Amino acid sequence: MAALYGGRRSRNRPAMSAQPLFGRIIGSLHEAVLDGALWPQTSGLIDEACGSRGNFLVAGNGTSPDDIEVYFASFCYRGERRPDMERRYFEDYHAIDERIPRIRRLPDSRIAPVASLYTDEEKRTSPVWNEALALGESRNGLNVRLDGPDGSRIIWGMADPVDGEGWSAARLETVRHLLPHLRRFVRVRQALVNARALETAAAGLLEYAGSGVIYLDSRGRIVQANDLARAILRQGEALSDRDGCLRAVFRQDDDALQALLGRVLSPFGARRESGSLTVRRRVLPSRLVLHASPVGGGESGMRPSSVAALVLAIDPAARKPDRGGRAPSRINEIPPNW
Repeated sequence: MAALYGGRRSRNRPAMSAQPLFGRIIGSLHEAVLDGALWPQTSGLIDEACGSRGNFLVAGNGTSPDDIEVYFASFCYRGERRPDMERRYFEDYHAIDERIPRIRRLPDSRIAPVASLYTDEEKRTSPVWNEALALGESRNGLNVRLDGPDGSRIIWGMADPVDGEGWSAARLETVRHLLPHLRRFVRVRQALVNARALETAAAGLLEYAGSGVIYLDSRGRIVQANDLARAILRQGEALSDRDGCLRAVFRQDDDALQALLGRVLSPFGARRESGSLTVRRRVLPSRLVLHASPVGGGESGMRPSSVAALVLAIDPAARKPDRGGRAPSRINEIPPNW
């Protein structure tokens, strides 16, 4: 666990020979903030400047292996994004990757050789070390953790060097100088995606005046609701807020609801789908109709960290508003443990 690079940050700029390329990287980062589809191009320039075979940028929240929300991940090799490798890593290896808790404990901006994050025993037995990292040409790479927005973490990884020069002092200096720019890229890009997600969700509400409106984050937790939805949740006749999550009161209905939300909030790398169902009520004979749909799914890999799904709760027996009906009730933020 030794061999960490970084204690003191140099105030010098990258070497003169690298300055033109470094400037192109900064310009490309600025463009990618506004258009996420340009990130692979930027990633390719970073590989060229750092002498790496590829690099991997991941951002997410969570404090334990069972409570991880990855809202951005991109594995790129020389400017080509590899979604197949992203899916394979997150589906098969992420949960058992021994280095993840060690990366979380790294000081901000401290660069660590990947090999230093595994014990000798793990290098003999770990599927991640022997399969995933070998396939991804990353066992001689680097990892670094950055403080992200709102307490989140940004993890940047460099794949193996392209030649026998390894991680020379000049290459490490380039990596260090890129760190604040990468942090800024993720922070600003995430803020833009969240704003667009909220705008997209809010724009559709006029169509559903008189409906209960519930916003969920990517882990299925309620983050916002309008007045009608809050009333439905408080009554607990068909739906409830259980430990901050949207649940149906009857077990069979809840199983169907959780399956639907699982498709709407599919984990990283899977297609997200909309869907509908009905849930029973304790007293009234009519069922409540629920429509659930993803929010912000087309952002080139960056998904909203605050709002990921919109759920509409509609009572078919209630009087439908006419075309001049009132606007939807005000959206209120639900405090934790509400």
